[in-house]
Amino acid sequence: MKLINSSQVKQALTFPELVGALRQTFSSSFGMPQRQVFELSDKNHDAFAVLPAWNEEVMGVKSFTYLPDNPAHLKSIYAQILLFSRTTGEPLAVVDGTEATYWRTAAVSALAATFLAPAKAERLLLCGTGNLASYMALAHASVRPIKEVKVWGRNASKIQIVVEQIKAERPDLHVSSETELTQQTVSWADIVSCATRSPKPLFDGGWVSEGTHVDLVGNHLKNARECDTELMLRSEVYVDAKINTFAEAGELLIPLAEKKFNLAQVKGELSQLCKTEIDGRASDSNITLFKSVGTAIADLSCAHLVYQKN
Repeated sequence: MKLINSSQVKQALTFPELVGALRQTFSSSFGMPQRQVFELSDKNHDAFAVLPAWNEEVMGVKSFTYLPDNPAHLKSIYAQILLFSRTTGEPLAVVDGTEATYWRTAAVSALAATFLAPAKAERLLLCGTGNLASYMALAHASVRPIKEVKVWGRNASKIQIVVEQIKAERPDLHVSSETELTQQTVSWADIVSCATRSPKPLFDGGWVSEGTHVDLVGNHLKNARECDTELMLRSEVYVDAKINTFAEAGELLIPLAEKKFNLAQVKGELSQLCKTEIDGRASDSNITLFKSVGTAIADLSCAHLVYQKN
């Protein structure tokens, strides 16, 4: 059995290859029960989660811890993915799930963007400066002809770190910092990608221009959300997997509780897009919104690709 660390995960992956692998996985037959997220305290958002999945080649389970208030020298998420052969049941590998989570989260959003974002999208607004931020920008830039990226956050030094991380990988992109999330900034974007821990909407949903694609990955709590009800009502809404988002995502559940939104308004999930069971973007003027909380099948696909390349 292989033990694959974070450096090996990073060396094994590119976004074009991973997005392609995910497309194949989501287009094929797989099993995925609802993921189990256990809240560890009523005083904070500490959590422990277990995510099983299988397809015709491999079986696996990711376990992760989420302690967002960890000291600065520690990560907020630690994860491992245990991979087994579907044919024999033999254990194949333990893959560093923290690095894999960054890659697969960003790649899933990029895959969704291939169906939902404007084909000629050139302007990306990235909201968030955490560990995932640069991955999100690089993933979107791998599937759309992005030329400009604006990075918004609440800490100027963290913004600059993300700006430099993106520039290091893609020196061809014009990357700038934004310390205020204004109507002008939001309406400027062709794609708005949010990866924050904000419990409240980041901006007014009326600021989003027609034709924009909005990508929300930061929240997985029932009582928190990165966008407001207005944006949900203005958008064609898609999710990574209904089984998880319908149970966890405040972006859906809060307007549902307000009796302003119905889960039947969700157009579909990523596997349906990949299998061409449903249509993606219908017109240049529509606002599309993709809400993701994470799926075990994406973890499995990413870990399997890493295993094959090690």
